[in-house]
Amino acid sequence: MTSTSASAQHLRDLARLRRVRDRIDREYAQPLDVEALARGVNMSAGHLSRQFRLAYGESPYGYLMTRRIERAMALLRRGDLSVTEVCFEVGCSSLGTFSTRFTELVGVPPSVYRRHATRATVGIPSCVAKQVTRPVRNREARSAKAQLV
Repeated sequence: MTSTSASAQHLRDLARLRRVRDRIDREYAQPLDVEALARGVNMSAGHLSRQFRLAYGESPYGYLMTRRIERAMALLRRGDLSVTEVCFEVGCSSLGTFSTRFTELVGVPPSVYRRHATRATVGIPSCVAKQVTRPVRNREARSAKAQLV
C-alpha cells in the first residue's frame, strides 16, 4: 500500500468514526452496542473500538455513557424527574450501572447531584449550566491537576 492510498484509507476511517460518534450523539437514548455501531460503518467491532479509542481517547461504550450522563445531568438539574426516570430516559437499562457510572464521572451519586444542582444552577441559562457542570473524566482531572502543580 502506498503512502497516498494509506492516507486516503485513514481519512475514510476517520469519516466513518465521525459517523459513529454522530450516531451516538443522536441516538444515545436508544439501545446501542459496539457491534451494531460497527455494522453501520462496515467495520468489525474490534477494529471500530481500537480506532475510536485512538481517535477520541475512549471506547465507543465510554463515549456513549458519557453522553448519557451529560444528558442525565441536565434532566436532574430540571428537578421534575426521579433518578430512576432519568436513568431510563437516557437509555440506561440498569439503575445500578447508571448510578455507578454517574458517580465515577460526576463525583457524587445522581440523587445527591439532583438535590444540589437544582439549587446551584437557579437563574443560570441552561447553555451556561451545561458547560460549567460538564463531567470531568478521570484522565482529564489528572492532567488538569498535573498542570496546576
